[in-house]
Amino acid sequence: MATPDDDQRERVQEAYRRTRLTLPETCLLILTILAVFYTLSVASGIVLPFVLAIVINLLLSAPMRVLHQRLKVPKPLAALVLMVGFAGLIGVIGTAISVPAAGWISRAPQGLPALRAQLALLHEPIEAVGTAYTHVEQLLGVSTGEPSHTAGSEGLRTLGSTVFDRTRLLLGQLLTMLLMLFFLLTEGDSLLRRFVEIMPTFADKRRAVRIASQIERNVSLYLATITIMNLLVGSLNLVQCWLVGIPNPLLWGVLAFLLNYIPIIGPLTGVMIYFFVGLFTFPSLFQALFAPVIYLCIHMLEGEVITPMLLAKRFTLNPVLVMASLMFWDWLWGIAGAFLSVPMLAVFKIICDHVDTLTPIGHILGGPVRPATVRTLGRDYGLEDLELGEELDR
Repeated sequence: MATPDDDQRERVQEAYRRTRLTLPETCLLILTILAVFYTLSVASGIVLPFVLAIVINLLLSAPMRVLHQRLKVPKPLAALVLMVGFAGLIGVIGTAISVPAAGWISRAPQGLPALRAQLALLHEPIEAVGTAYTHVEQLLGVSTGEPSHTAGSEGLRTLGSTVFDRTRLLLGQLLTMLLMLFFLLTEGDSLLRRFVEIMPTFADKRRAVRIASQIERNVSLYLATITIMNLLVGSLNLVQCWLVGIPNPLLWGVLAFLLNYIPIIGPLTGVMIYFFVGLFTFPSLFQALFAPVIYLCIHMLEGEVITPMLLAKRFTLNPVLVMASLMFWDWLWGIAGAFLSVPMLAVFKIICDHVDTLTPIGHILGGPVRPATVRTLGRDYGLEDLELGEELDR
Protein backbone atom coordinates (compact mmCIF):
# COMPACT_ATOMS: atom_id res chain seq x y z
CA MET A 1 0.00 0.00 0.00
CA ALA A 2 1.43 3.34 -1.04
CA THR A 3 2.13 5.85 1.73
CA PRO A 4 1.89 9.67 1.44
CA ASP A 5 5.70 9.83 1.38
CA ASP A 6 5.78 7.43 -1.56
CA ASP A 7 3.20 9.51 -3.44
CA GLN A 8 5.16 12.67 -2.75
CA ARG A 9 8.37 11.01 -3.90
CA GLU A 10 6.80 9.82 -7.15
CA ARG A 11 5.34 13.26 -7.83
CA VAL A 12 8.72 14.90 -7.28
CA GLN A 13 10.47 12.39 -9.55
CA GLU A 14 7.86 12.87 -12.28
CA ALA A 15 8.22 16.64 -12.05
CA TYR A 16 12.00 16.29 -12.25
CA ARG A 17 11.74 14.16 -15.39
CA ARG A 18 9.45 16.69 -17.06
CA THR A 19 11.63 19.69 -16.23
CA ARG A 20 15.09 18.47 -17.19
CA LEU A 21 16.95 21.36 -18.81
CA THR A 22 19.40 21.35 -21.65
CA LEU A 23 22.81 22.97 -21.25
CA PRO A 24 21.79 26.27 -22.95
CA GLU A 25 18.62 26.45 -20.85
CA THR A 26 20.64 25.81 -17.69
CA CYS A 27 23.12 28.56 -18.57
CA LEU A 28 20.29 30.97 -19.32
CA LEU A 29 18.64 30.12 -15.99
CA ILE A 30 21.90 30.73 -14.09
CA LEU A 31 22.40 34.09 -15.82
CA THR A 32 18.81 35.08 -15.01
CA ILE A 33 19.26 34.20 -11.34
CA LEU A 34 22.51 36.17 -11.16
CA ALA A 35 20.81 39.16 -12.81
CA VAL A 36 17.97 39.01 -10.29
CA PHE A 37 20.34 38.89 -7.32
CA TYR A 38 22.44 41.73 -8.76
CA THR A 39 19.28 43.82 -9.14
CA LEU A 40 18.27 43.04 -5.55
CA SER A 41 21.69 44.21 -4.37
CA VAL A 42 21.76 47.42 -6.42
CA ALA A 43 18.11 48.30 -5.71
CA SER A 44 18.20 47.29 -2.03
CA GLY A 45 17.26 50.82 -0.97
CA ILE A 46 13.80 50.42 -2.50
CA VAL A 47 13.33 46.62 -2.58
CA LEU A 48 14.25 45.97 1.08
CA PRO A 49 11.54 48.26 2.56
CA PHE A 50 8.93 46.57 0.34
CA VAL A 51 9.97 43.09 1.50
CA LEU A 52 10.01 44.20 5.15
CA ALA A 53 6.54 45.70 4.73
CA ILE A 54 5.22 42.46 3.23
CA VAL A 55 6.64 40.35 6.09
CA ILE A 56 5.34 42.72 8.80
CA ASN A 57 1.97 42.75 7.03
CA LEU A 58 1.85 38.96 7.41
CA LEU A 59 2.52 39.36 11.13
CA LEU A 60 -0.20 42.00 11.53
CA SER A 61 -2.77 40.26 9.32
CA ALA A 62 -4.42 38.42 12.25
CA PRO A 63 -4.94 41.51 14.48
CA MET A 64 -6.03 43.45 11.39
CA ARG A 65 -8.69 40.84 10.71
CA VAL A 66 -9.87 40.99 14.32
CA LEU A 67 -10.18 44.79 14.25
CA HIS A 68 -11.91 44.96 10.88
CA GLN A 69 -14.13 41.87 10.77
CA ARG A 70 -15.01 41.30 14.43
CA LEU A 71 -14.86 44.81 15.88
CA LYS A 72 -16.10 46.45 12.65
CA VAL A 73 -13.33 49.06 12.65
CA PRO A 74 -12.83 50.63 9.19
CA LYS A 75 -9.75 49.34 7.44
CA PRO A 76 -7.84 52.65 7.25
CA LEU A 77 -8.43 53.32 10.95
CA ALA A 78 -7.50 49.76 11.92
CA ALA A 79 -4.32 49.96 9.84
CA LEU A 80 -3.46 53.31 11.43
CA VAL A 81 -3.98 51.89 14.93
CA LEU A 82 -1.73 48.92 14.21
CA MET A 83 0.97 51.11 12.66
CA VAL A 84 0.91 53.54 15.60
CA GLY A 85 1.19 50.61 17.98
CA PHE A 86 4.06 49.13 15.96
CA ALA A 87 5.90 52.47 15.82
CA GLY A 88 5.30 52.96 19.54
CA LEU A 89 6.80 49.56 20.28
CA ILE A 90 9.88 50.46 18.24
CA GLY A 91 10.13 53.76 20.13
CA VAL A 92 9.89 52.03 23.50
CA ILE A 93 12.58 49.52 22.54
CA GLY A 94 14.83 52.30 21.22
CA THR A 95 14.40 54.32 24.40
CA ALA A 96 15.04 51.28 26.58
CA ILE A 97 18.40 50.59 24.97
CA SER A 98 19.68 53.98 23.78
CA VAL A 99 20.29 55.72 27.13
CA PRO A 100 21.95 52.76 28.94
CA ALA A 101 23.94 51.91 25.80
CA ALA A 102 25.27 55.47 25.61
CA GLY A 103 26.34 55.22 29.25
CA TRP A 104 28.20 51.96 28.61
CA ILE A 105 29.93 53.43 25.56
CA SER A 106 31.02 56.50 27.54
CA ARG A 107 32.45 54.30 30.31
CA ALA A 108 34.26 51.97 27.91
CA PRO A 109 37.60 53.91 27.84
CA GLN A 110 37.85 53.82 31.66
CA GLY A 111 37.31 50.06 31.65
CA LEU A 112 39.96 49.24 29.06
CA PRO A 113 42.85 48.85 31.57
CA ALA A 114 40.85 46.30 33.57
CA LEU A 115 39.85 44.53 30.37
CA ARG A 116 43.49 44.41 29.26
CA ALA A 117 44.52 42.93 32.60
CA GLN A 118 41.87 40.19 32.45
CA LEU A 119 42.84 39.27 28.89
CA ALA A 120 46.56 39.22 29.62
CA LEU A 121 46.77 35.63 28.41
CA LEU A 122 45.73 36.78 24.93
CA HIS A 123 48.07 39.78 24.85
CA GLU A 124 50.89 38.14 22.94
CA PRO A 125 48.70 36.51 20.21
CA ILE A 126 46.82 39.79 19.68
CA GLU A 127 50.08 41.73 19.49
CA ALA A 128 51.49 39.25 16.98
CA VAL A 129 48.39 39.60 14.80
CA GLY A 130 48.66 43.39 14.97
CA THR A 131 52.32 43.29 13.99
CA ALA A 132 51.60 40.99 11.06
CA TYR A 133 48.79 43.29 9.90
CA THR A 134 51.19 46.27 10.02
CA HIS A 135 53.73 44.38 7.90
CA VAL A 136 51.05 43.50 5.35
CA GLU A 137 50.01 47.16 5.13
CA GLN A 138 53.60 48.17 4.51
CA LEU A 139 54.08 45.53 1.81
CA LEU A 140 50.91 46.61 0.02
CA GLY A 141 51.78 50.28 0.28
CA VAL A 142 48.64 51.15 2.23
CA SER A 143 50.37 53.70 4.44
CA THR A 144 50.08 57.21 3.03
CA GLY A 145 52.72 58.85 5.21
CA GLU A 146 50.38 61.69 6.22
CA PRO A 147 50.80 63.30 9.65
CA SER A 148 48.78 61.64 12.34
CA HIS A 149 46.70 64.69 13.17
CA THR A 150 45.78 65.19 9.51
CA ALA A 151 44.78 61.56 9.14
CA GLY A 152 42.75 61.76 12.35
CA SER A 153 40.80 64.82 11.29
CA GLU A 154 40.17 63.32 7.87
CA GLY A 155 38.94 60.14 9.55
CA LEU A 156 36.54 62.11 11.75
CA ARG A 157 35.13 63.97 8.75
CA THR A 158 34.69 60.70 6.88
CA LEU A 159 32.99 59.10 9.89
CA GLY A 160 30.62 62.04 10.30
CA SER A 161 29.70 61.98 6.62
CA THR A 162 29.13 58.21 6.74
CA VAL A 163 26.90 58.42 9.82
CA PHE A 164 24.85 61.24 8.24
CA ASP A 165 24.39 59.33 4.97
CA ARG A 166 23.46 56.11 6.76
CA THR A 167 20.96 57.91 9.00
CA ARG A 168 19.32 59.63 6.04
CA LEU A 169 19.12 56.33 4.14
CA LEU A 170 17.66 54.54 7.16
CA LEU A 171 14.98 57.19 7.70
CA GLY A 172 14.06 57.11 4.00
CA GLN A 173 13.74 53.32 4.04
CA LEU A 174 11.69 53.44 7.25
CA LEU A 175 9.26 55.95 5.73
CA THR A 176 8.95 53.84 2.56
CA MET A 177 8.31 50.72 4.62
CA LEU A 178 5.61 52.40 6.72
CA LEU A 179 3.80 53.77 3.65
CA MET A 180 3.92 50.38 1.94
CA LEU A 181 2.74 48.66 5.12
CA PHE A 182 -0.26 50.99 5.42
CA PHE A 183 -1.45 50.26 1.88
CA LEU A 184 -0.85 46.53 2.27
CA LEU A 185 -2.97 46.47 5.41
CA THR A 186 -5.79 48.44 3.79
CA GLU A 187 -5.73 47.16 0.20
CA GLY A 188 -3.77 43.90 0.32
CA ASP A 189 -6.89 41.72 0.13
CA SER A 190 -8.25 43.54 -2.90
CA LEU A 191 -4.87 43.24 -4.63
CA LEU A 192 -4.88 39.47 -4.03
CA ARG A 193 -8.47 39.25 -5.29
CA ARG A 194 -7.54 41.05 -8.52
CA PHE A 195 -4.58 38.74 -8.98
CA VAL A 196 -6.78 35.66 -8.57
CA GLU A 197 -9.30 37.03 -11.06
CA ILE A 198 -6.76 37.13 -13.89
CA MET A 199 -5.83 33.46 -13.46
CA PRO A 200 -6.96 31.62 -16.64
CA THR A 201 -8.40 28.43 -15.12
CA PHE A 202 -10.22 27.46 -11.94
CA ALA A 203 -7.30 25.19 -10.97
CA ASP A 204 -4.91 28.13 -11.23
CA LYS A 205 -7.25 30.31 -9.14
CA ARG A 206 -7.47 27.62 -6.48
CA ARG A 207 -3.68 27.17 -6.48
CA ALA A 208 -3.11 30.92 -6.08
CA VAL A 209 -5.54 31.13 -3.16
CA ARG A 210 -3.96 28.06 -1.53
CA ILE A 211 -0.44 29.52 -1.87
CA ALA A 212 -1.50 32.89 -0.45
CA SER A 213 -3.37 31.39 2.50
CA GLN A 214 -0.55 28.97 3.33
CA ILE A 215 2.07 31.73 3.16
CA GLU A 216 0.02 33.96 5.44
CA ARG A 217 -0.72 31.15 7.90
CA ASN A 218 2.78 29.67 8.10
CA VAL A 219 4.83 32.87 8.07
CA SER A 220 2.54 34.66 10.52
CA LEU A 221 2.67 31.58 12.77
CA TYR A 222 6.46 31.57 12.56
CA LEU A 223 6.79 35.29 13.31
CA ALA A 224 4.28 35.17 16.16
CA THR A 225 5.92 32.10 17.70
CA ILE A 226 9.46 33.45 17.57
CA THR A 227 8.26 36.82 18.90
CA ILE A 228 6.72 35.13 21.94
CA MET A 229 9.82 32.98 22.42
CA ASN A 230 12.10 36.01 22.02
CA LEU A 231 10.12 37.81 24.72
CA LEU A 232 10.68 34.81 26.96
CA VAL A 233 14.41 34.74 26.13
CA GLY A 234 14.73 38.48 26.76
CA SER A 235 12.88 38.23 30.07
CA LEU A 236 14.99 35.31 31.27
CA ASN A 237 18.19 37.13 30.35
CA LEU A 238 16.97 40.27 32.09
CA VAL A 239 16.38 38.23 35.26
CA GLN A 240 19.73 36.45 35.01
CA CYS A 241 21.62 39.73 34.51
CA TRP A 242 19.87 41.15 37.58
CA LEU A 243 20.73 38.06 39.63
CA VAL A 244 24.34 37.91 38.42
CA GLY A 245 24.84 41.61 39.15
CA ILE A 246 25.30 43.16 35.71
CA PRO A 247 24.18 46.81 35.64
CA ASN A 248 21.28 47.89 33.40
CA PRO A 249 19.69 44.42 33.06
CA LEU A 250 16.84 45.90 30.97
CA LEU A 251 19.34 46.86 28.26
CA TRP A 252 20.75 43.34 28.00
CA GLY A 253 17.32 41.72 28.13
CA VAL A 254 16.07 43.88 25.24
CA LEU A 255 19.31 43.18 23.35
CA ALA A 256 18.81 39.42 23.76
CA PHE A 257 15.20 39.81 22.56
CA LEU A 258 16.31 41.61 19.38
CA LEU A 259 19.30 39.39 18.60
CA ASN A 260 17.20 36.24 18.85
CA TYR A 261 15.33 37.26 15.68
CA ILE A 262 18.50 36.48 13.70
CA PRO A 263 19.05 32.70 13.71
CA ILE A 264 22.40 31.37 14.92
CA ILE A 265 24.41 34.57 14.31
CA GLY A 266 22.28 36.69 16.66
CA PRO A 267 22.56 34.48 19.77
CA LEU A 268 26.29 33.91 19.19
CA THR A 269 26.77 37.68 18.96
CA GLY A 270 24.80 38.01 22.19
CA VAL A 271 27.06 35.51 23.97
CA MET A 272 30.15 37.50 22.94
CA ILE A 273 28.56 40.80 24.05
CA TYR A 274 27.61 39.31 27.42
CA PHE A 275 31.16 38.03 27.84
CA PHE A 276 32.73 41.46 27.28
CA VAL A 277 30.12 43.11 29.51
CA GLY A 278 31.07 40.61 32.20
CA LEU A 279 34.75 41.50 31.75
CA PHE A 280 33.93 45.19 32.24
CA THR A 281 31.76 44.43 35.28
CA PHE A 282 33.55 41.74 37.31
CA PRO A 283 37.16 41.55 38.53
CA SER A 284 37.81 37.94 37.49
CA LEU A 285 37.51 36.04 34.24
CA PHE A 286 35.61 33.25 35.98
CA GLN A 287 32.84 35.60 37.14
CA ALA A 288 32.65 37.15 33.67
CA LEU A 289 31.71 33.76 32.22
CA PHE A 290 28.53 33.40 34.31
CA ALA A 291 26.27 35.60 32.18
CA PRO A 292 27.32 34.31 28.72
CA VAL A 293 27.12 30.67 29.84
CA ILE A 294 23.58 31.18 31.20
CA TYR A 295 22.68 33.07 28.00
CA LEU A 296 23.92 30.13 25.92
CA CYS A 297 21.94 27.62 28.00
CA ILE A 298 18.75 29.70 27.59
CA HIS A 299 19.30 29.90 23.84
CA MET A 300 19.97 26.16 23.53
CA LEU A 301 16.78 25.36 25.46
CA GLU A 302 14.71 27.73 23.33
CA GLY A 303 16.32 27.19 19.94
CA GLU A 304 16.89 23.44 20.08
CA VAL A 305 13.91 22.20 22.09
CA ILE A 306 10.94 24.54 22.58
CA THR A 307 10.71 26.46 19.27
CA PRO A 308 11.31 23.41 17.01
CA MET A 309 8.65 21.53 18.97
CA LEU A 310 6.13 24.35 18.42
CA LEU A 311 6.91 24.81 14.72
CA ALA A 312 7.69 21.23 13.68
CA LYS A 313 4.33 20.47 12.08
CA ARG A 314 4.08 23.54 9.85
CA PHE A 315 7.54 24.96 9.47
CA THR A 316 10.16 22.39 8.52
CA LEU A 317 13.16 23.58 6.53
CA ASN A 318 16.50 21.93 5.91
CA PRO A 319 18.96 23.34 8.50
CA VAL A 320 21.81 23.41 5.98
CA LEU A 321 19.79 25.54 3.58
CA VAL A 322 18.55 27.75 6.43
CA MET A 323 22.17 28.51 7.34
CA ALA A 324 23.10 29.10 3.70
CA SER A 325 20.12 31.43 3.25
CA LEU A 326 21.06 33.28 6.43
CA MET A 327 24.65 33.85 5.31
CA PHE A 328 23.63 34.84 1.78
CA TRP A 329 20.96 37.40 2.74
CA ASP A 330 23.15 38.79 5.52
CA TRP A 331 25.87 39.37 2.91
CA LEU A 332 23.39 40.89 0.45
CA TRP A 333 21.21 43.06 2.75
CA GLY A 334 22.93 43.07 6.14
CA ILE A 335 21.02 42.64 9.40
CA ALA A 336 17.63 43.14 7.73
CA GLY A 337 18.47 40.38 5.25
CA ALA A 338 19.45 38.03 8.08
CA PHE A 339 16.07 38.70 9.75
CA LEU A 340 14.20 38.08 6.48
CA SER A 341 16.18 35.00 5.42
CA VAL A 342 13.99 32.34 7.08
CA PRO A 343 10.58 33.87 6.13
CA MET A 344 11.71 34.32 2.51
CA LEU A 345 13.00 30.74 2.37
CA ALA A 346 9.68 29.50 3.78
CA VAL A 347 7.71 31.50 1.21
CA PHE A 348 9.89 30.13 -1.58
CA LYS A 349 9.32 26.56 -0.36
CA ILE A 350 5.54 27.04 -0.23
CA ILE A 351 5.53 28.36 -3.79
CA CYS A 352 7.70 25.46 -4.96
CA ASP A 353 5.40 22.91 -3.30
CA HIS A 354 2.41 24.19 -5.28
CA VAL A 355 4.04 24.72 -8.68
CA ASP A 356 4.62 21.46 -10.54
CA THR A 357 7.85 22.48 -12.27
CA LEU A 358 9.35 23.66 -8.94
CA THR A 359 8.29 20.63 -6.87
CA PRO A 360 11.80 19.06 -6.81
CA ILE A 361 13.24 22.27 -5.35
CA GLY A 362 10.53 22.34 -2.68
CA HIS A 363 11.34 18.72 -1.82
CA ILE A 364 15.02 19.62 -1.37
CA LEU A 365 14.12 22.57 0.87
CA GLY A 366 12.10 20.30 3.17
CA GLY A 367 13.07 19.58 6.74
CA PRO A 368 15.57 16.96 7.90
CA VAL A 369 14.78 13.26 7.51
CA ARG A 370 16.18 10.20 9.21
CA PRO A 371 19.90 9.64 8.63
CA ALA A 372 20.58 7.66 5.47
CA THR A 373 23.59 5.67 4.36
CA VAL A 374 24.31 4.15 0.96
CA ARG A 375 22.81 0.85 2.15
CA THR A 376 19.58 2.40 3.47
CA LEU A 377 19.21 4.48 0.32
CA GLY A 378 19.61 1.35 -1.76
CA ARG A 379 16.99 -0.49 0.28
CA ASP A 380 14.54 2.42 0.03
CA TYR A 381 14.80 2.58 -3.73
CA GLY A 382 15.15 -1.14 -4.46
CA LEU A 383 18.88 -0.95 -5.26
CA GLU A 384 20.18 -3.58 -2.86
CA ASP A 385 22.47 -5.10 -5.48
CA LEU A 386 23.73 -1.85 -6.96
CA GLU A 387 26.17 0.75 -5.80
CA LEU A 388 24.69 4.21 -5.30
CA GLY A 389 27.20 5.72 -7.69
CA GLU A 390 26.23 3.30 -10.45
CA GLU A 391 22.55 4.15 -10.05
CA LEU A 392 23.28 7.87 -10.11
CA ASP A 393 25.30 7.41 -13.32
CA ARG A 394 22.17 6.03 -14.99
